[in-house]
Formats: sequence, C-alpha cells, structure tokens
Amino acid sequence: MRHERIAAAKPAGSDPEAFVTGADLLAARLAAAGATHAFGIPGGEVLALVDALERAGIRFQLARHENAAGFMAEGLWHVTGALPVLVATLGPGVANAVNVVANAQQDRVPLIVVTGCVDQALAESYTHQVFDHQAVLRPLVKASFRAAPGTEDLVVAKAAAIARRGRPGPVHIDLPISVAEARMAPRAPLAMPSAAPAIPVDLQPARALIAAAQRPLVIAGLDLVNQDGGAALNEFLARTGAPLLTTYKAKGLVPEDDPRVIGAVGLSPKADALVRPLIDAADLIVLAGYDPIEMRQGWRNPWPAGKPVIDIIAEPGQHGMHHSSLLLEGEVGAILTRLSEEHARRDTWPAGEPVAARAAFRAAFAAPAAWGPHAVFETLRRVAPAGTVATADSGAHRILLSQMWNCDGPRRLLQSSGLCTMGCALPLATGAALGSGRPVLCFVGDAGLEMVLGEMATLRDLGLPVIVVVLVDQTLGLIALKQRQLGMARAGVDIGETDFAAVARGLGGHGAAIDDREMLTREAEAAFRRDGFTVLACRIDASSYEGAF
Repeated sequence: MRHERIAAAKPAGSDPEAFVTGADLLAARLAAAGATHAFGIPGGEVLALVDALERAGIRFQLARHENAAGFMAEGLWHVTGALPVLVATLGPGVANAVNVVANAQQDRVPLIVVTGCVDQALAESYTHQVFDHQAVLRPLVKASFRAAPGTEDLVVAKAAAIARRGRPGPVHIDLPISVAEARMAPRAPLAMPSAAPAIPVDLQPARALIAAAQRPLVIAGLDLVNQDGGAALNEFLARTGAPLLTTYKAKGLVPEDDPRVIGAVGLSPKADALVRPLIDAADLIVLAGYDPIEMRQGWRNPWPAGKPVIDIIAEPGQHGMHHSSLLLEGEVGAILTRLSEEHARRDTWPAGEPVAARAAFRAAFAAPAAWGPHAVFETLRRVAPAGTVATADSGAHRILLSQMWNCDGPRRLLQSSGLCTMGCALPLATGAALGSGRPVLCFVGDAGLEMVLGEMATLRDLGLPVIVVVLVDQTLGLIALKQRQLGMARAGVDIGETDFAAVARGLGGHGAAIDDREMLTREAEAAFRRDGFTVLACRIDASSYEGAF
C-alpha cells in the first residue's frame, strides 16, 4: 500500500526539468554499472524507482512473484552479462524475495536487490507492513546499504563493486520513499576505479608441482565460470595433459564432446564411484575455481591428506570440505594462464585411466530403449540446436539430466546447484530467453512447475520461445527415492495429475501430452520453430529413477 507522507518541496521558481530525483541518480548508476533490465512487482514504495529506471533506459519487467523475478534477473545475467537487478516493495515483497536472495548467495550471483521502505521516522510510529529489511537480508547478502540523501548513486556504485568482487553474491539497497522522491540538481557521475586481475606474486611452488606430475587431474567449478575462464582452462589442459572433471555449473567450460572431459560430478553417487579411482590414481589435483558448495556430503575429504592439491579460487571459504597443499587466490583464469606459460605440451597418464573413465561414464548414463526420463533427455539433446541454453529445476530429473546433458559451451545448463531450490527453472529460462532472443529449454518436475504456473503468463506477455519440458510422475520423486532408501514409509510425496497441456493453452501457449520418443521429437521440432511458449508434458514412471544416478 501507499503510505501517507509529505511530498518533497520543489525549489522556488525552479525549472522542473533542471532537477532529478534521488531515484534518478540511483537508476542512472545502475545503468552505468551494466543493468539493462530490472525484475519485480511494483508497489507504492518503489513507484518512483520504477519510473526512474525506465527513464534511465532500464526496462522494468513485471513478474508474478518476487522469487521468480530474481531468477529471471539471474537468467538474463547468464546469457548477456547484464547486472541482475531485483526490485521489491516493502514487507511481503521483501519476504517473498528471501529465497532467491539466498540462492544468489549460494550460487554466486551478483544480484542487486533494491527494496522500497518507509522513512525511519514513520517506521517508529507506523507498523503496517513494516519490518527491518536489513536485519532479515543481512545474513544472506555480501552487504546491505540504506540510501540516504546525497548517497543515492554512491550506494549503487559500492553495491555493484561488492557484488562482483571476488566470489560474486547479492547486495541489498534499502531505498526510503523520501530519498527516492527528493528533487535536486543533477550532479556529475562518480568515477569508480577498475581493478586489475589479481595474481599471486609467487607461482613457483605451483609450477614445480605441475612439472613433477605424471598423472595430473583438474576439477573445475563455479569460480572459473563466473570469471569466464574457459579459454584459460582449455590451454592449461593442453599444456599439462590433465583430464577434466567439472561441477554441474562448470559443464561446458570445455565442450563436453572433447575427449579430455571425463564428466560432471556433484550429487550422483554413481558418478562418484566412477571417478573415485581416477582421483585416487592422480598424483596432482588442480582445483580450478572449484567451489564445494555445489557438492553433496560424499565430497567431504575426497582425497587422502598427503595428496598434492593446488586450490585456485576467487576467494577463500571456510567450508571444511577438503584440504589443499597450496592455495592460490585471485583471478582463476589468469592464474591458470600464468601456470601454463612455462610448460611444454606432454603426454600423461601412460596407463590410459582417463580414457577408460570417460567411456565408463558415458555407458553408465546411456539411455535405455524404454520410455522414461533418459529417453526424454536423449531425444531433446538430439533435437536441440547447437548453443541451446537449458535450465533444470531441482529434483531427481536434475541429477540425471546433469549427468546426461552434453553442454557445448559454458552457462548452457542453468540450475540452482548451491541452494538446490525448486521453482527456479522456469524463471531462469524466461530471463535467458529474454536476453538471447532464442528458444530455451526448461526441464522441470510436475510439482516444481505447479509452484510457478503463474510465470507462464509472463512468458505469454513477453512472447518468449521457452519450451517447458515437464516430467509428469505425480510424485516428489527424489524425496520418495530417499524414503525408500532409508526404509521409511511413503508420506507427503504424492500429488494429483495436472493437465499441463490444457493449462498451457489456457495461458496462451501451446501444450502437448507426450508418451513416446516419436511424438516428443515431432513436438520438440515444432516448438523450436514456434514464436511463443510450449509445454511438453512427458508422462513417465517415477520408478525410472531407481538406480539411474
């Protein structure tokens, strides 16, 4: 709601065009920092900001829920690099955004969260919808600022720098109504210094370990993705002869049809068992931006204490998941490049263990002939054009998809791998399609899609070519699987069947129910040619996931 307040006084006899608002200053700095869109739901407390964003050339995009709006901002960032911005009004708007802010913290997304708030004097005597936004969000963000008169652009400059520095993460700005609407003379934009890539001074100990290794192994992760280090990683592998494992987020840093790429690890016990002998046999492990926040508990202390491990990271984390014998902090790609410079290309792994591990990996996750989730993923990988971006919601389907889906470049399979939250795939795909203008695949379970059905109306309004592939098994498959494994009674995991094809048509898209490979192929090919959104409801048996990953 809109709270009563005294409007800011205009200077007597002044030309209205010669003055700007505090929201204008904030919006201009967001644009200068690389924002092209802001996502959210407007409320009275952010109307001045929404108005200023549009004047600054930043498109404000309406979502149906603040949580989805934040994921849309992330999806856009992945494909364009634009600074992701979420706008939320006070009270329930901020509360709705908590999940996606937590996701940005754990998935290393430089999300700028701007929240509208009442002025402090009013907050002392007026309680409707009022709570301390900073107190709620501070544990989830890298920093939280409350804009004050004269600091409107300064807080944005600081927020953008902090959000992107080291390991990216969300930063919060609380914007009081009086600050947003106050009028003042324009002022010169702030000049912010740029930082050079950080590289440790002494790399000789790392070079010595690399030179002595006969069986080096690289595990690449999220830090390297966020620093666009694919080319540096490729050269490092070529120079050292090391094979590559990646986390789920790092898939495609080196295209996965490259024979040096063994596969992805993170949540699959089957994959872990296949790569364990390779880790044990390695005489040097190089962690290239590896962030263990993506990994399950089975990756605690995954190598013996005496094994040489070079840990190259954007920023130290007190995770306790693994040890390293040498820690290098800074620009991961730049460090890899410097470490590559003095090494001639050479042969390694004389017994050929990486080749065998790669073959075993692909055999373990090959699709059986029967219809099921394997067949869905295999069919769509064959139909999808090169460069297609896909998104994955959390659940059993995501783990299998992350093992099977072949990425031909970085940021081609978007997911929540730190927080592992449901309800992310559809809005991630929305933001990605908005940024790329190309069809995007969205993989989601039936329960996950039911969480965000309203965002299909956002797809309709934007006319985006998102292909929503929903795995319909009428259950929370991953949780039901865990219940069986633990010998527990089945409870709280069964849902009714929704006619998603009919829902899609009702919301202005195309929908089809799918039961076999042939129909999926036909419908998918048509969907990639369609301008609007498509829902492909693939009916599967939940038991297909048993032993799949």
